[in-house]
Amino acid sequence: MAPVPGSGLAKGLAVTLRTMTKKTVTAQYPDVQPELPPRSRGVIGLFEENCTVCMLCARECPDWCIYIDSHKETVPPAAPGGRERSRNVLDRFAIDFSLCMYCGICIEVCPFDALFWSPEFEYAETDIHELTHERDKLREWMWTVPAPPALDAAAEEPKELAAARKTADKLAAEADKLAQADKLAQADKLAQADKLAEAEKLAEAERLAAQAAGTEPPVPDPTKPAGTEPPASDPSDPAGPQDGDA
Repeated sequence: MAPVPGSGLAKGLAVTLRTMTKKTVTAQYPDVQPELPPRSRGVIGLFEENCTVCMLCARECPDWCIYIDSHKETVPPAAPGGRERSRNVLDRFAIDFSLCMYCGICIEVCPFDALFWSPEFEYAETDIHELTHERDKLREWMWTVPAPPALDAAAEEPKELAAARKTADKLAAEADKLAQADKLAQADKLAQADKLAEAEKLAEAERLAAQAAGTEPPVPDPTKPAGTEPPASDPSDPAGPQDGDA
């Protein structure tokens, strides 16, 4: 049976009429950013401070897309008489994302938590050679790494967190001791200053009392020539100085 002319157009219009009232699912990217799952494998970020150049990630990578260069430095001894140590210093850490298949093996095998998944995915390039990103770019992606999910309320606290908490509590206790010692030292200084001020006031009061009683010679007046001050009177002599006395 020959198809009726215009039947295909009618079917297409029928589909349009059925779906035109439904909610659209098309995301207007890039004007509207997509909502990605929290564990999306977008790109790999590098936390350079944790990297010890153990080369484990580069050896385990099935695509050989991780490039690492380093050199050794001699570290002086921490205490007098100790031995010098050598440590690896990271010079280059690059990942060729044109070869990476996002398996995540490098992140899983890293023993020092230096590599993390970031949901960032807008790093397309027009040249395939520009998909090899160095450590500076990997470090920028590190700040887009989401926070780890919260632990279950009944879960046991990880050993790393317990050790870090113990160290933090110890440092806080030492800081409190130093602060209390500083407060006590300041209080002692203030107390000594108050005692010294009280002693000076008492000495000044005794001197004024003695001067008022006549047991202490008056303070000479610098505006008068020497030898013109009257002699001090003797309180035991009621008559005072007599004529002809030296």
